[in-house]
Amino acid sequence: MKLVHIQFEGKLTCAIAGEQGILPIEASLEDVIAGRADAAELAAASPGKWLSEQEVVFAPSIPAGKKIICVGLNYKKHAEEAGLPVPEVPILFNKFSNGPVGHGAVVGLPAQAFKYDYEAELGIVIGKTARNVKQEEALDVVFGYCNVNDLSARDLQMRTSQWMLGKILDGFCPAGPYLVTADEVGDPNDLDIKLYLNGELRQSSNTRDMIFTVPEIIQYITQYMTLEPGDLILTGTPEGVVAGYPEDQQVWLKDGDVVTVEIQKLGALTNVMKGC
Repeated sequence: MKLVHIQFEGKLTCAIAGEQGILPIEASLEDVIAGRADAAELAAASPGKWLSEQEVVFAPSIPAGKKIICVGLNYKKHAEEAGLPVPEVPILFNKFSNGPVGHGAVVGLPAQAFKYDYEAELGIVIGKTARNVKQEEALDVVFGYCNVNDLSARDLQMRTSQWMLGKILDGFCPAGPYLVTADEVGDPNDLDIKLYLNGELRQSSNTRDMIFTVPEIIQYITQYMTLEPGDLILTGTPEGVVAGYPEDQQVWLKDGDVVTVEIQKLGALTNVMKGC
């Protein structure tokens, strides 16, 4: 099932995406993810009408206020382009609730930095409370997957040994447009992943190139903290980021740039950059 999180009649609501368009249902995305509401049953009973995607405003494909955990340097070829050794354990950092925005949102690029970069990533949305999960059981706690763009300000990221500042700017975690349930996605480590900048293909890989697989990531994180329904994990980006180009070829994101993340089975997430 493809779910969407939309602004509808003045409030955030969950909706079903299908061939007919988008059908709002009487439930929050958080309740659907946590199993307190059945999206299929609500859609079947809904007296509402199907809307076109042009009629709705997309919200991020995750509930508000949940944890956002990111994995750095998790593709072999990305580690190579960065000139860094392959990590022995997952490199974790985080984003916050000011980061997520929806498909079609405009993302501000503040004047305090200029080395703005894109990162196409597979997002894991957790569906069950999880602690000390075994690898062989890890996919059982996944509700679904979505496209994410881990936008980064490289000059702020590399200012100190801690990456946080370059990762936590407002709107720097676009997620969507769909949240696709795990049963429809199948193996999360066999998905084509691409990113386009103004229509030009910049990143093209497959999640098979991950250093740490989705089950390994979940197993590792839940050794140290409890994951809850609606939490989002970003699984790293493949090669092709601006920072991976030779220095004299690095053209950072700027006002007016259009960035699209496209992952097999998950649709396409597009956002426009705006200088501010």
